[in-house]
Amino acid sequence: IENDLEPGGTSGSGCKSQNKSEAERESWSRKEKEERRKKKEMAGRSISYITGSQLLSLRRQPTIAIVDVRDDERTHDGHISGSLHYASDGFTDNISKLIHEVKGKDTLVFHCALSQVRGPSCARKLVNYLENSKEDVGIKNIMVLERGFNGWEASGRPVCRCKNVPCKESECAS
Repeated sequence: IENDLEPGGTSGSGCKSQNKSEAERESWSRKEKEERRKKKEMAGRSISYITGSQLLSLRRQPTIAIVDVRDDERTHDGHISGSLHYASDGFTDNISKLIHEVKGKDTLVFHCALSQVRGPSCARKLVNYLENSKEDVGIKNIMVLERGFNGWEASGRPVCRCKNVPCKESECAS
C-alpha cells in the first residue's frame, strides 16, 4: 500500500481542503469579531431614561430628536414642541421613515403618555432594527422620557397645541 502523505504528514488531497478549512475559519473568525464589535457598539445604544428636567435643557440641541409614539392623544392633548409623531400602532412599518427623518441626529428620546408601555416598546423595536441593520445610521443614544408626556405636562413644562405634523417648533408658543 502506497502512502499518499506528503512531507509534513498531510495528504496531497487533504492539504488544499485543510487550507480551505483554515481560510473558512479565519473568515468565520473575522465575522464573529465584527458581530462582537457591533454588539459592543449596540450596548452603547441600549435604552436609558431621561428626566423631564434633563430633556428640557437638552431638547433644542440639533443632535436630539423627540419621538412621540402616542396614537390619537397627541391631537387632543398637545405635544412637546418640535417632536416627531410616529404612532405606536404603526411604528414598526415606519422605522425606516423615522431613520430617514432623523438623519444627523445621534440621540432619540421616545415617549408616550406615561412612558411605561408604548414608548419603551417602540424604543426597543428601534434598537432591534438597528441591531439587525448592516448600516450605521449614526444613532448612538436611545432614551425614554421618564413619566412620559403626562409627567412632562403635569410638571408645568411647555406644551404645544398646534395641529401641525410634524410640529413646526418655531410656530409653537412653548
